[in-house]
Amino acid sequence: MKKIATLLIVLFVAFACNNDNNIEVTSSSDADITFNFTHIWDETLITSSNLENETVTNANGEVINMDRIRYLVSRFELVNTSGESFAFEGYKFTDLSDEASYNFVPELNTIATGTYTLKFIWGFNETDNIDGAYGDLNIANWSWPAAIGGGYHFMQFDGMYNVDTTNPSPFNFHNGTARVNDGVFEQNFAVIELETPIQISGDAVIEVKMDIAEFFKNPNTWDLNVLDTPLMPNYDAQKMMQQNVTSVFSIGEISE
Repeated sequence: MKKIATLLIVLFVAFACNNDNNIEVTSSSDADITFNFTHIWDETLITSSNLENETVTNANGEVINMDRIRYLVSRFELVNTSGESFAFEGYKFTDLSDEASYNFVPELNTIATGTYTLKFIWGFNETDNIDGAYGDLNIANWSWPAAIGGGYHFMQFDGMYNVDTTNPSPFNFHNGTARVNDGVFEQNFAVIELETPIQISGDAVIEVKMDIAEFFKNPNTWDLNVLDTPLMPNYDAQKMMQQNVTSVFSIGEISE
């Protein structure tokens, strides 16, 4: 009887161990995310070191020197393959003369590993675009005048064009709220959705590439001889900027 009992115990243990080998053990891991913005004009890398001395040509044929580029993006979201969105708080103010501003590390930046696409707002949406609400932007003189809609700039891009001639001229490519007419304004932010899959398997730096040349070419070919200054109160110019910004950004390298 003892031999039978012992045999039953051995068979039970063997069966249990065999079942354990077939159990799927699932685990989830988290990753910390950083965004790094890089800037090009077509294929030429633009940084603080060459911003003011690089000569470029836009799609309309004007030869340009760039003096200043500053811009604002906000409401970053990573969307997984199930359609779930993971939002990051904060906004990113970039000044190309300051390479420390190229990175964006959200205060809460941990997500589950997986495959995502990136979505963010060019500028501020109507909820966030509030006069005087952000101390650092106020210090940067980033406000958009109340007479043309208030809130904040989305972009300041200044330089000279026709620099290959004896009569170069300044341009001020400034973007923000669109003024329809006196006292009537239109939200002018853009939702940027980048469909390139982003595979996150560990802590990662997501490169977002900004092609500055696209501001002048797609879908509107920009003629600086017609639209140079002042553009801030010009409704049509503001809407063209909003349309052109949708092709400016793309996903670059994912570094882990």
